[in-house]
Amino acid sequence: MFAVSRRRAFTLIELIAVIVILAIISVVAVPKFFDHSTKAKEAACKGVVGAVRSAISNFYANQAVNGSARYPTLTEIQTSGTVLQDTVPVNPYNNSATITAVSWTSSNPTSGAAGWNYDATTGKFWANSNTSGVGENAF
Repeated sequence: MFAVSRRRAFTLIELIAVIVILAIISVVAVPKFFDHSTKAKEAACKGVVGAVRSAISNFYANQAVNGSARYPTLTEIQTSGTVLQDTVPVNPYNNSATITAVSWTSSNPTSGAAGWNYDATTGKFWANSNTSGVGENAF
């Protein structure tokens, strides 16, 4: 007589199982994402420090060949095309591209809002920030 038509739908238990599985996946994936952003900041900071230090070394070597070995002044580092081809990028930890002239002591001092520190007498260049657990001023 009358045919009973049954619609197929998800049961409440199936929906809860899917939600639990998605929650487990997000618990595993979200910390991995945040770890990558931390590593990206560290890599960017190390890259800038390495590039600037290399440029300072090249400048010193060129000056030594010309008979007057010296490190570049703060103004020379900040002038595009003198020591570096471009301006120094921002420090990823404090978002500042400013370079401050400081005197290096037995450790790399950090103070103020500048992104980078430079000692023209020793040629030392480092990040002007020190995040707990990272210590980017020691790169």
